Amino acid sequence: MAASPRFKVFDSSGVYQAACHEIKAASVVVTLYGEGATIRDGHAKKDTVWTEGPDGCASDNYDHTGQTVRDRMASSEFRLRWE
Repeated sequence: MAASPRFKVFDSSGVYQAACHEIKAASVVVTLYGEGATIRDGHAKKDTVWTEGPDGCASDNYDHTGQTVRDRMASSEFRLRWE
């Protein structure tokens, strides 16, 4: 059985819109929903690793978006939320 997609995309209203296995795919989808849409490493609001608008426009540079998401996931503050 395949693993569930790790990354969740929510629109600016907080409505769950998509799940993606890859950060770049989530970056493309979050761009479609625009300002206030989020990428989360899970379903909870505390799991947000990218917010379209305040963090930038994901479509400007998908590599930068991916690196930002990876950096946030690696931060001790983010990891502590899962403990």
